[in-house]
Amino acid sequence: MEKKVAIIGAGLTGLSLAFQLKKAGIPFVIYEKSHRTGGVIQSEKKDGFILEKGPNTGVVANLELANLLDELSDIATPVYADEVAKKRLIWKNGKWKALPSGIKSAVTTPLFTWKDKLKVAGEFFRKKGNTETETLADTVIRRLGNSFLDYAIDPFVSGVYAGDPHYLVTKYAFPKLYNLEEKYGGFIKGRLKIAKERSEAYKKKVSKKIFSYANGLQDLTDALTHKIGQEHILLNQLDIEIVYQSPNRFRVNGQDFSHVVTTVKASETFELLPFVPQELSMPVTNLLYAPVVEISLGFKQWNGIKLDAFGGLIPTKEHKNILGILFMSSQFSNRAPKDGAFFSVFAGGIKKPEILQPDDDVLLKLLAIDFKEVMRLDSFNPDLLEISRHPKAIAQYGADSKARLESIDKIEAQYPGLLLRGSIKDGIGIADRVAQSYKTAQKLTAQ
Repeated sequence: MEKKVAIIGAGLTGLSLAFQLKKAGIPFVIYEKSHRTGGVIQSEKKDGFILEKGPNTGVVANLELANLLDELSDIATPVYADEVAKKRLIWKNGKWKALPSGIKSAVTTPLFTWKDKLKVAGEFFRKKGNTETETLADTVIRRLGNSFLDYAIDPFVSGVYAGDPHYLVTKYAFPKLYNLEEKYGGFIKGRLKIAKERSEAYKKKVSKKIFSYANGLQDLTDALTHKIGQEHILLNQLDIEIVYQSPNRFRVNGQDFSHVVTTVKASETFELLPFVPQELSMPVTNLLYAPVVEISLGFKQWNGIKLDAFGGLIPTKEHKNILGILFMSSQFSNRAPKDGAFFSVFAGGIKKPEILQPDDDVLLKLLAIDFKEVMRLDSFNPDLLEISRHPKAIAQYGADSKARLESIDKIEAQYPGLLLRGSIKDGIGIADRVAQSYKTAQKLTAQ
């Protein structure tokens, strides 16, 4: 039949894919179960503050995202984080310590032991590993040492994945890091060689800058929705029926399509695809997700520590209920009233899933203790307080990832025209989602 694509889900992946298909002149329809587009990206203005109820920022980490931001700039211009965002804090022994930003600070930092600092000096000459399922923790210990795991990688993983470095597998969760060692022989060697290989044009566009928008990240998905056209998006689709008829022939809620692209969570994917046998779907539905609770805190008058950083992360070894705190009003000037402050506080994750269970009052009492201590406050009286619970927030790429990816390939081979996308593969970040949508659009265009 004539090429026509059904996209399941109007989150960033689905919207980015639709945007590319529209440019290519390929007909499509987006089916979304909720009343709005954007998925987990949701921004809100309230009492002089701008808060996020999902991701808080993005990073211009690849060409696909850089190009998308340019293409949308006529209706949504990104804003980039203040220079203070380059400073990242780690909590250790009752104080915030800045992550090293250069050779001098790397030598003098109290975050890492002298033994491990010397070990890093020899990383250039260390042999590469040979285990595909090696966890991130084992990779870091082998190449850098325990203190780097405890006070750099562990809090970083908590901040990005809300995960556990002893569970996440380097090859799947951090493929760029894995390839530095696999392709170039080590982290330092790899970074030096890649820096030489990349063109000046690439370096200029892929700035690695932190970005958002004047009204929050929802400006990004709203801009995509506008470019796509609301007439191509069906909202409030609580009952989506997908029928596989033959290769490249599907029926979705009474319409015929040559392709179906799913972009939803693993558990939701196969509720929509009853024709896929359980032995094929099980490795995908077994995907583990980290639960996360996000607390938005706004203060019209800030009396705590100086806010001159991106935020702070708290290592597991420090035994706090908080995973990390983003200093949103120090990154972007319009997030709080003058002399005020706005924070996004994260808790839960793979290591502390039980933190989502108490009611709001109990949860806030637990988190207020930690927040007051690390932010040096005498009392906890925010002017704005919003709690967002995400029971299945972030996909965790563990040792079962190989089986999951193989199963996805088998399903797509058995049902030509069906493409399984979203965070079940290819990464969890904003840049990852956009890159996946670009590559999917290229595949659909070529078929």
